[in-house]
Amino acid sequence: MPLSDEEARLLHQLEQSLAAEDPDFASTLRGSKLLAKSKRVAAVSIVGFLSGLALLFAGAVTARTWVGVLGFVVMLAAVYVFVTAGRQGFGGSAERSRPSSASKPSGSFVDRMEERWQRRQNGEDR
Repeated sequence: MPLSDEEARLLHQLEQSLAAEDPDFASTLRGSKLLAKSKRVAAVSIVGFLSGLALLFAGAVTARTWVGVLGFVVMLAAVYVFVTAGRQGFGGSAERSRPSSASKPSGSFVDRMEERWQRRQNGEDR
């Protein structure tokens, strides 16, 4: 049963206030939804891969080439979906393992070099 407009508005306000009061907890809750979705996609892709494998073998046993080719295509599609879901992170660890944007220098190479040059000219460096 879908939420009424008033209930949806109240839920949205609660989510916003939670995110404002405790952003870490709010991101943890959002991450659990993403984790559940990526696990579900991984499970479906594994079932798809096994189905494609069964079709591949069925095509080989019955000597129907088109069934085997269909099974191979289903297997490839399942692997693609699995890898795509894996890049998004099954356990949420993929985002944590990436270097933070704070450690990455901002601006282009030329901008950083100009900034360093200006600091040296002003005597700020060394």
